[in-house]
Amino acid sequence: MKNITLEKGNHIANIRFNRPDVLNALSLDMAIELRDLMVNLEDDSSVRCIIMGGEGRAFMAGGDLGYFYKNIENIEETLDQVIGTYHQIIISITNMRKPVINMVHGAIAGGGIGLALSGDYVVAAENSVFNMAYTAIGTSPDGGSTYLLPRLVGRRVAMEMALLNREINAAEALRLGLVNVVVKEEDCVATANKVAEKLVLGPPHAIGEAKSLINQSLESDSLDSHLNLEKKKFIGCAGMADFREGLEAFLEKRKPNFTGSEKK
Repeated sequence: MKNITLEKGNHIANIRFNRPDVLNALSLDMAIELRDLMVNLEDDSSVRCIIMGGEGRAFMAGGDLGYFYKNIENIEETLDQVIGTYHQIIISITNMRKPVINMVHGAIAGGGIGLALSGDYVVAAENSVFNMAYTAIGTSPDGGSTYLLPRLVGRRVAMEMALLNREINAAEALRLGLVNVVVKEEDCVATANKVAEKLVLGPPHAIGEAKSLINQSLESDSLDSHLNLEKKKFIGCAGMADFREGLEAFLEKRKPNFTGSEKK
């Protein structure tokens, strides 16, 4: 891959956006690489958790505006390809059963916000700055940011961020619930790895179901229907080998060894 690096080990996939000269701005080639990679990692049974971050001074400063300008004469077709691919990435991250940890620092702007918020756990460096920035270049948001932001920070703050491009620093992002933890930039990798190492020791199927339930709760018609879904998934997990292992480990007062095996 030209625009992204990947390292795998100990059931963890480490992804880094590798266009530091443009603050990891998203081009069509980069979007295609990331989309295809996420599909492959979802199917990779050796991977239980994914960490994403950016090389250089930023996580991601949105779309590649220079690339867009070079294609200004056919910008509608260009954006249809870029945004369409980018949205496939957001859907893949949200729907995949593996937890995704986003490790952000520096600029998280434009499309970088949607990508950051789509993760299941966000580690932020103290120098992180969130800025929607869309209206500053004469366009409206994408990447699911107008879907996710109101659910995380409420309509008022979401409006302020989208209409006025209000910058949100790391401390405020933590207070608003945009991120899980704020650390020094040099501690981001160790912090993300520590969370990932804990996740990969858990039961893969149950973790996937828990992620799915929380995401589906945003669209549930009622508490009653969601309770029925919880019951169905709980019983499904109980049919897996990891449920028996969890019970036996608890009763035997030892740490469980979850394998993800479907055999009971």
